[in-house]
Amino acid sequence: MILKIDNYLKRSTASSKLAVFRICFGLMMLYSMLRFWSKGWIETVYVEPKFHFKYYGFEWVQSLGSYTYLLFIICILCAFLITIGLWYRLSILLFFLCFTYIELIEKTTYLNHYYFISILSFLLVFLPANKCFSMDVFFRKKQYKEIPQWTVDAIKLLMVIIYFYAGLAKINSDWLFKALPLKIWMPSKYDIPLIGETLLQQDWVHYAMSWGGMLYDLSIPFLLFYRKTRLFGFAMVVFFHVFTAVLFPIGMFPYIMIVSALIFFEGETHDKIVILLKKIIHPLRSMMEVSFIENVNHFNYKRPKWILWTLAIFFAIQMVVPFRYVLYPSELFWAEEGYRFSWRVMLVEKIGYTNFKVVNKTSGSSFYVRNGHFLTDLQIKQMSFQPDMILEYAHYLGDHFKSQGHKNIGIYAESYVSLNGRSNQQFIDPEIDLLMQKESFKHKQWIKPFKDEIKGF
Repeated sequence: MILKIDNYLKRSTASSKLAVFRICFGLMMLYSMLRFWSKGWIETVYVEPKFHFKYYGFEWVQSLGSYTYLLFIICILCAFLITIGLWYRLSILLFFLCFTYIELIEKTTYLNHYYFISILSFLLVFLPANKCFSMDVFFRKKQYKEIPQWTVDAIKLLMVIIYFYAGLAKINSDWLFKALPLKIWMPSKYDIPLIGETLLQQDWVHYAMSWGGMLYDLSIPFLLFYRKTRLFGFAMVVFFHVFTAVLFPIGMFPYIMIVSALIFFEGETHDKIVILLKKIIHPLRSMMEVSFIENVNHFNYKRPKWILWTLAIFFAIQMVVPFRYVLYPSELFWAEEGYRFSWRVMLVEKIGYTNFKVVNKTSGSSFYVRNGHFLTDLQIKQMSFQPDMILEYAHYLGDHFKSQGHKNIGIYAESYVSLNGRSNQQFIDPEIDLLMQKESFKHKQWIKPFKDEIKGF
């Protein structure tokens, strides 16, 4: 066993694989950051709000106000440097730190693909993606033809985890046997040319999409791994994610997944892509191929053990964290205990409203809070059906009103939520003073039980 592991760690592959991946990743991130800025979302999401929802354990992450633009400038600059492979190690490290900090500022912006970008950029910090076709090669006058096989397999493994766990998450009774929440979303897509009036209104299509999505996620890693099915698998990746992009406004995620799938192809394919890119940037081609650049066959890490142990811990976390929901007795989609960071992509449609009552426990007098005085529309929408946000906001209200001179108060929530089209159900126990509850990894007993059952993973 030890011998097999040692032999595997000695295997090598074409350095062009990580070079192409680096360029695609850098370009995607450059466009994504510029797009976010152009939409005005930096102002509305990070600058304007008076209060920001925080992830548990990261309450110390504070909004930088207008200086948030500086974080985006750093990310944009780093994305460009990553693309051309200049000061790569520093650039990818700064990108990871700044991008992750931005995401930690405001919890209401949580999306699976933001999380994916954070952990992928962390992974890339340890990989030699600048050893081929990069400005680092030009300035260091040394280019490597091959890199360790495991550096490429690390990206493949992350892709497999994402797809496979997303597929497992779709094995539930709502998704497979009720076609929910797709049935709820499809009516808003009936105006799409060609398919809106014909296909998307058909009930069987909703079920086909549900089952097809589950089978796609579970099978695509295997289709991409094997040479004989790789082209078919990649065609499926392109079709699936383009179709998803047409139906749902989920930003750059579909395109990121498409270019990421290229990592499964052989080195010859990436060599051809590099040659094509050299033709496109012909004026720089002679600079990148000058005779004084030394061509070395194989790149080796100076201290590979600590990198391998770091990545082993990283992947162990990625494989265990999605299953933490089994530690809680509540319905996952309802209470969302263990829901985030588990690749549960577009599985629920929750709509709710939550009002907060401030009660003077001495006199019994009370008044209701106008959430719009403290939160943006996006924050109100997301907070209304996510229990940890409800609790965090209640404590914020408690601190606010105590600072205004109110004493011996309690904060109570009147909350009703609809899950996947079901009738509204009471979400938060209205008799519980939320100021007496503390955020933790423990089961939130102040969440009312779900009056139904969703079977599956």
